[in-house]
Amino acid sequence: MDTRFLKKFTSQQQQYQYFDYAAWLAQHGSTKTAFPYTIRILMEQLLRFAANDEKYNKNLDHLLNWDQNHDQDVAFKAQRVLLQDFTGVPALVDLAAMRDKVIELGGDGKSINPDVPVNLIIDHSVQVLSSGNADAFEDNISKEFENNQERYRFLKWAKQAFENLEIVPPDNGIIHQINLEYLARVVFTEAQADGTLVYPDTVVGTDSHTTMTNGLGVLGWGVGGIEAEASMLGEVTFFPIPEVVGVRISGDLPTGATATDLALTVTHQLRQLNVVGKFVEFFGPGLEQLTVADRATIANMAPEYGATCGYFPIDQQTTAYLKLTGRDAKQVQLIEDYAKANGLWYDPTTDDQRHYSTTLDLDLTQITPSLAGPKRPQDLVALQDLKTRFTAEKPGLTIKMPDKTYDLNYGAIGIAAITSCTNTSNPALMLTAGFIAKKAAELGLAVPSYVKTSLAPGSKTVTAYLEAAGLTPYLDQLGFNLVGYGCTTCIGNSGALKPEVVSALSDSDFPMAGVLSGNRNFEGRINPLIKDTYLASPPLVVAYALAGTLNIDLATDALGTAQNGQAVYLKDLWPDAKTVETAIQEFIDSKLFSTSYEDVLAGNDHWNKLPVVDKPTYDWDPKSTYIARPPFFKSMANQTSTHFGKLKVLGKFGDSITTDHISPAGFIGQQTPAGQYLLSKGVQPTQFNSYGARRGNHEVMMRGTLANIRIQNQLTPDKEGGYTIFWPTRTEMTIYDAAQAYEKEPVDGLIILAGKDYGMGSSRDWAAKGVKLLGVKAVIAESFERIHRSNLVMMGVLPLQFEPGQNAQSLGLDGSEDYTLDFDAASQSASVTAKKQDGTQVEFKTKLRFDTPTDARYYENDGILPMIIREKVKQ
Repeated sequence: MDTRFLKKFTSQQQQYQYFDYAAWLAQHGSTKTAFPYTIRILMEQLLRFAANDEKYNKNLDHLLNWDQNHDQDVAFKAQRVLLQDFTGVPALVDLAAMRDKVIELGGDGKSINPDVPVNLIIDHSVQVLSSGNADAFEDNISKEFENNQERYRFLKWAKQAFENLEIVPPDNGIIHQINLEYLARVVFTEAQADGTLVYPDTVVGTDSHTTMTNGLGVLGWGVGGIEAEASMLGEVTFFPIPEVVGVRISGDLPTGATATDLALTVTHQLRQLNVVGKFVEFFGPGLEQLTVADRATIANMAPEYGATCGYFPIDQQTTAYLKLTGRDAKQVQLIEDYAKANGLWYDPTTDDQRHYSTTLDLDLTQITPSLAGPKRPQDLVALQDLKTRFTAEKPGLTIKMPDKTYDLNYGAIGIAAITSCTNTSNPALMLTAGFIAKKAAELGLAVPSYVKTSLAPGSKTVTAYLEAAGLTPYLDQLGFNLVGYGCTTCIGNSGALKPEVVSALSDSDFPMAGVLSGNRNFEGRINPLIKDTYLASPPLVVAYALAGTLNIDLATDALGTAQNGQAVYLKDLWPDAKTVETAIQEFIDSKLFSTSYEDVLAGNDHWNKLPVVDKPTYDWDPKSTYIARPPFFKSMANQTSTHFGKLKVLGKFGDSITTDHISPAGFIGQQTPAGQYLLSKGVQPTQFNSYGARRGNHEVMMRGTLANIRIQNQLTPDKEGGYTIFWPTRTEMTIYDAAQAYEKEPVDGLIILAGKDYGMGSSRDWAAKGVKLLGVKAVIAESFERIHRSNLVMMGVLPLQFEPGQNAQSLGLDGSEDYTLDFDAASQSASVTAKKQDGTQVEFKTKLRFDTPTDARYYENDGILPMIIREKVKQ
């Protein structure tokens, strides 16, 4: 080991070692104060790598002038991997299948094993099937285990079969809040022969909101399940050296403005700035005003503003939060001492010395109450302007509920949910919502019975402090009863609307609205019957639920009438800042967190009763519709050809096609290919569960690929949903059926044409796996979202980008053409010829988006997983 830059520091009378990148910089005529904190963390890791392997010196040298070297790559290996069950199950299914294949090829099956600590939190499977009543929590848990026994038995097998894997059982909380409150280490320690080495905690997760931990000073981001598997198996990944956008924060939030309003504003402004694929780093005099809970709310939304991460450096707020959440006092002191010794402790006196690619000024005094929607989280709407969104003439809807008959107008709310990691980790937001509920209940206000209300906190700490503050009864009275600890409405696990509402909507195209304290509101995401979805803070969710409509100006309009006949306004319900702060001080302390997490790994009775088989390989059940051995390793053939002679267009799409569109995680309809498959296997519609719950079965997921009810294929402009034209017969059919039909045709494969931001949204591995299994060889788009581009390459699918100013429309491509494709990895280019039905041809160049040194190797191996199998067998 090269120990030239290995230095020592002392913490609590104990000596530690660290790699001093500042000494390395000094040797190269530079100083650490000029570098963003995120670049410093990358630099420290590369210096540590280079001490054992000289090949990383080249990557390290590129960081000296990082803002001029965005065409160069940086090596990265996260110290730990975070999984949730939707994406974690298919990742572990792949590892189980890889074990089988390695054994089949004569290798050691146990070589397929996590190389770094892996935490899987089961939080995505609980659905809001019961709500608005005292039994909702127990009812939903019972149904959760009834629906997911196969998956959970598989996970219990994986827990005993794989080393370095820890599983947090269901009904403890949302992955990112548990990571923030319990799992995140901030720094790692490693015993060495001559001392204890200290270095930064870094993490990648199979959920795009892994960035939430950036609020605690931990550098991390979301990756696709495929990339996470590579990290779990010890692979070093590469990505282009990012631009770093600095956001200078000043001022204080005004009264009435919340961390959610701030996060939505940041999302709007940074989307406009175009930070896709970039690091965002926050600094400035206003930083000290933001608690870690506030910072985490902003950092959580990084995928929504398009950034790889939204990082807040370590400071006093970090250590205060660590102490509050019950972290070991010695560890907290070590974090502070190490961060100060190695230049990772925030130093406001050097703000003007740090260089950023771009700087955005954010004045907190200008933040106003806001929402975002109706289809994208970056579309900011001021509170007072929301009413104007519902002035257009729309047909009304009459709903006969048990208590009364309602005549609804455009803007009427079908779902009001306090949910998601974004906001439920923030005590100020949750307590404010509770106080609003208390005042409303005391005044005799009630939520209209057609509104489905729910409360799904991110951890048990939330219910603990709401209960301690005496606010739970009032939330319950308004219908915001606890429905589960997990990611519910925000990912489409909202359950059905009220039965009377569903019935009334069955013969109507009435645009029912929804409001939730989440981070995603893409079309069709939270519920198939909800058309307009707005993101809002938990307090505003309660307020709009009381009003029963979004067609209201809460700044000026009354949201209800008190028992005494007086009009009630939002300002009458909103607690003053002192009330909320007093509650935080009185009811939230380290004991609350310690108590909430003392049994986090123990599991409940449902979990503990599940049987588990103690063996290193998994017994696949051919009858299972949840868990199936994936087919990715059958042929193990290399992709050596750079020529495709005939490709047909499977789908032609516009801008902002999300991974929700490509690989839905919600409702499975009976008439969909996936629904028809499940029916053929004897599964009743009431047992369909969701796409997310069945991600361990490729037969279901490939049928669900490009099957979202809101996707618009331009090949079938008059029909919304997963349909296409099968060109040999010019027949309209489902995308899955067309893909199957093409397998019998003399074609080299299929392609997808798309617009800007293809693959934006959650880090869904099946968005890439699904198109791979459908026979897609290439996606030609105007631009790609970072994670999805990476996933496509890792599955052996070519990501091709139109040249600037070009797209399918400008080139006159309607999708009926026969395509020929030749690509050259060395020149990062591909030549495409589209032959039209009349014999004319359109020739154009595209950029081959192999963005890292390993992309070509992944593609040649037909994906990263076959590549790893080959390497393990060779070992």
